[in-house]
Amino acid sequence: MIDVVDDFLTKEELDFVVEYCVDAPYYYGEADNDDTPVTGLVHNVWFDDMDEDDLTGERIPKNAVDDSTIDTKKFYNLFANKIAEKFSECDKKYIVRLYINCFAPSENPYFHCDEDEGVDAKTFLFYTTPGYDIDNGGETQFLVDGSFYGIPPIQNRLVGFPASILHKATTFRKGYRFTVAIKYNFTEKE
Repeated sequence: MIDVVDDFLTKEELDFVVEYCVDAPYYYGEADNDDTPVTGLVHNVWFDDMDEDDLTGERIPKNAVDDSTIDTKKFYNLFANKIAEKFSECDKKYIVRLYINCFAPSENPYFHCDEDEGVDAKTFLFYTTPGYDIDNGGETQFLVDGSFYGIPPIQNRLVGFPASILHKATTFRKGYRFTVAIKYNFTEKE
């Protein structure tokens, strides 16, 4: 039901992703539900309405504070291809969104589902922050069969789960939490 893949990326790929997450521009987050306030910050890489030609190669983000570049095409292809290698059903054509969540210390996100029950969809989360410490928090909490389960945000870990599972991020006590989210809907493009 919940898949956990450690050491998902090579060292070089992980370094690219971590640098991308730090250098990418973010906007004030989004609400987990229609009736909850906005939390966190978000950087969108891919929307369902996009075409791969809409992705850019290496560029300096608008209003960047330095000359660091981001490459949305490389970022998208890295996750789309690596996930498809491990999970054969996860073809690029089913990706409906790929983005990064950034939470400041002690923010308080809400429980939510990414899709309604009965929709054939899957969510993947990839953890980027190094140096996991159990007392610093940051796990993703899931409600399964009336019990809560927490998946620690260990760097270079990919977690996949049915998008209809109730879940929420928790933040770190100290430091920012960057998580890449990749969402698939297998009924969208049959």
